[in-house]
Amino acid sequence: MKEHGRPKQTGRKKRLIGWLLSAFWVLGFYSPQAEALRQLPERLVIASGQETAAELPFPLRLTAEEPDVQALSATSDTLADVSEAKATVSLLGLIPLRQVTVEIRDDLRLYPGGQAVGVALQTEGVLVVGTSDLTGAFSPARLAGLKAGDVITQVNGKPLHSIEELTALVNEGGSRAMPLTVRRGEGELRLTLEPRQDGATGSYRIGAWVRDSTAGVGTLSFYGQMEEGGSLRYGALGHAITDADTQQVLTLSRGELMEADVVDVRKGQSGVPGELKGSFLREHRVLGNIRLNNQFGIYGQLDSAPAHPLYPDGLPIGRKDAVHTGPASILCTVNGTSMKEYAIEIVEVARQSAPAQRSMVLRVTDEQLLEKTGGIVQGMSGSPILQDGRLIGAVTHVFVNDPAMGYGLFIEWMLQQE
Repeated sequence: MKEHGRPKQTGRKKRLIGWLLSAFWVLGFYSPQAEALRQLPERLVIASGQETAAELPFPLRLTAEEPDVQALSATSDTLADVSEAKATVSLLGLIPLRQVTVEIRDDLRLYPGGQAVGVALQTEGVLVVGTSDLTGAFSPARLAGLKAGDVITQVNGKPLHSIEELTALVNEGGSRAMPLTVRRGEGELRLTLEPRQDGATGSYRIGAWVRDSTAGVGTLSFYGQMEEGGSLRYGALGHAITDADTQQVLTLSRGELMEADVVDVRKGQSGVPGELKGSFLREHRVLGNIRLNNQFGIYGQLDSAPAHPLYPDGLPIGRKDAVHTGPASILCTVNGTSMKEYAIEIVEVARQSAPAQRSMVLRVTDEQLLEKTGGIVQGMSGSPILQDGRLIGAVTHVFVNDPAMGYGLFIEWMLQQE
């Protein structure tokens, strides 16, 4: 009887061992060590004099090979010139698992921003915010197929620049059909619209709410020369200027960046974002132009460099792979034109290998700023983030349910857009 039972027992043992090995493999695959190994990029980028912030859980180690990473330095002032070193990830420094490349770039020195700025932007074409029926007639715009978020770029085959131009064309044409060129998302449409007479006013209208410009307050993130002898350029806001109603990123025709005075602060509360209220259109003190508006901010050229009250010689930038959790600070203006530096804590860093929003999560710890604003408020977007004596990024968004918390964007991603 025992002889007949051995094969069954042996089979059970093999299956048990198989199940155990599978369980160990699954546990190992989803372990913090395995996850850290998978997320570690093939290439790390740091500035000369920085240390990589790549954090590997025990028993993993990241060890520099020859040449010594700390001894390397590029020789040019441009953003593109680098030196390289190799580093190995191993178990306890004994069993090599994979190799990564470490780029060491010389410092690009820029002025951190912090100044409150006014932004006035003219759109390319006319943005449709919504449609509405006329007295005695359905909305011609809706009947033609126009939707909120569409941008009318041409009428009768000619470029459209403003609401005034659109109104004049409608008044001239009466009820005649108007061929339109419309940008919708990344595509382009050809539509035909027939204006109708409004029974209440007697005038011809298209039955749409439209917008061709916007203005607001934000914060300058950085400025300086990106290469020797180059023009004086800047980045600000850390996010796109969008239409308040459609959330559409506004296409840029032209724009101005102006000095702004902060005249009031609406303190942020849970569920109700605060706001800086600024004055700039009346004074119209132009700092420069706006040539680009995208998800990482606005960019352009300055007429002259503003004097920096806190860092008159500028600061070196900090590369993304050296940004770490812990103490940091932001520069911003929440009263008049008086810029100050306030303490924050970086509580989370995303190891991003390509430009993306939400590079880090930060918490305002400065009691003075918390008392004044409640934390991060609208208008502080773009406030430069400093860590270890370097400019590492900019504030982008606030947590709606916790105004003391917000997101930041790596300076490297902003510089790639510039």
